Amino acid sequence: MEPGTAAASTAAGPRLDFRLLYVGAFIAYGDRFAIAPILVSVAGDLGESLAAVTVMATLYFLLYGLLQPVYGIVSDRVGRVRVMRFALCGMFLASAASALAPNLSTLIVAKAAAAGFVAAVLPTSLVYVGDMVPLQHRQHVIANVLAAGSVGTVLATVGAGMAARYSTWRLVFLVPAVISLLLAVALGRLPESLSRTAGTGALTPVRQVFSHPWAVFLVVLALAEGAFMLGFLTFLAPALEARGHSAAVAGAVTATYGVAVFAGLQGVKRLVRQASLPPSALIAGGGTLLVVAYLVAAANQQVANILLASVLIGVGYALLHSTLQTWATDVAPEARGTAISFFVTAVFTGAALGTAAVRGLADAGHYQQLFLVAAALTVPVTVVAAVARTRYPPGGGAGTP
Repeated sequence: MEPGTAAASTAAGPRLDFRLLYVGAFIAYGDRFAIAPILVSVAGDLGESLAAVTVMATLYFLLYGLLQPVYGIVSDRVGRVRVMRFALCGMFLASAASALAPNLSTLIVAKAAAAGFVAAVLPTSLVYVGDMVPLQHRQHVIANVLAAGSVGTVLATVGAGMAARYSTWRLVFLVPAVISLLLAVALGRLPESLSRTAGTGALTPVRQVFSHPWAVFLVVLALAEGAFMLGFLTFLAPALEARGHSAAVAGAVTATYGVAVFAGLQGVKRLVRQASLPPSALIAGGGTLLVVAYLVAAANQQVANILLASVLIGVGYALLHSTLQTWATDVAPEARGTAISFFVTAVFTGAALGTAAVRGLADAGHYQQLFLVAAALTVPVTVVAAVARTRYPPGGGAGTP
């Protein structure tokens, strides 16, 4: 199998090229991670407070998570490629409006709209892979999709900061606008895929997903994973700043997370293809790295510790999260888009809940206790996930966890 391709069969049996999906993941991750580095510049340029500008980020993440089920249901009914192309056209318009926004109110509305559109791209890409690639080959392609997203994370974080410092923050919105439009056109080359729920009632796929005990289990598991995977990750940079390091140093150190995700995902592909490691081993390995990472961060919040923790979390994410996402593509195959959408919504909801639950510790500067809580949460969730994956039936989502 060549990079970017999969010998998956559709009705016509073509050899599929997934590189366009990688570009979509690059845009989706990049658009999300480019927000934080420009908040201060936006506030200064528009004459607003930083607190007011952060509303843009809050609404972005909220809409990104909440709209997942909507796109999942729609893609199950009208097709994955159609949904992605529609979303990218909307992304082009909303991002262009963001780049041209004359005031903060317009920017907040335009960026919220961009979030509402880009929310469709990555989950629908994963569903498309689930439709087109057999389960035994699926994690390789999904790892490539997530690796492209990690590249987007790193380049967006660095590029947004440089644009804000040396040019204008408006470039951060203009670049994805152009790429989104080009990608919307290019995606017309991919064959469409439809689930078996196409043409049924709007709520049929929701009922089908929640009729599978394994799907319900995985959504609940994703809530906890989102808390310790993304929720606590938020506090690595503030922990450094609380110890007297500059925001620039904190950003550079924690950006190694994205690099580690990319490297880890390349390792995942080799482990799956060459070592034939079972999914439960990848889950256990990823969870173990996360526990070690949080213990390292709890021990000391200086550069060396936070750097090592960032790298370990990135590799742990690659092992654990890519395995869970691959699993999520299989638990309700007749309503795959809806299942993935609820999984992603649960991850982002868990991240929000995790961040909110320990923000008091961060406000008080108690980062040691905060990271110990993260480690303590990661242990039981990892054990439950690994054991459950060994019990998952080879034939799919039938049965009980």
